[in-house]
Amino acid sequence: MKYENDPNNTELTVKKTELVAAIKDRSVGDLIKPLIEEIHLFDTFIAGTSHIVDQSIFETITEEDILTLKREDNKFDSKAILVLDQNNVKLGYIPEADNIIFSRLMDAGKLLIAKVKSIEQFGEYYKISIGIYLVDF
Repeated sequence: MKYENDPNNTELTVKKTELVAAIKDRSVGDLIKPLIEEIHLFDTFIAGTSHIVDQSIFETITEEDILTLKREDNKFDSKAILVLDQNNVKLGYIPEADNIIFSRLMDAGKLLIAKVKSIEQFGEYYKISIGIYLVDF
């Protein structure tokens, strides 16, 4: 029998501590989630919604939905930021007048998301107001 304080002990001893028991059945995402803070940066709207061919996509969006922001290589706007729904379907863009600081943050490796604040329909046109948030760890 080997003892823990024996310097000649080469056996690996696994101890169950409260911390190990607390994280045993959790994913990494569950562990990090309490450490994530969303910092509100700005309110704007999704530009270009009238150019989306399948307008029915906007009927699936509800207030408080979290949207993905993704940089796009765009010949018309070098700072273009796509707005995507939860299934990565294109909804439009961050307006060009608002995207310069956000594109710089994203290019520097910062994670930005958007949350739907309101949805208004004017005929076939949708105006979707969003808040932009920095996700900080």
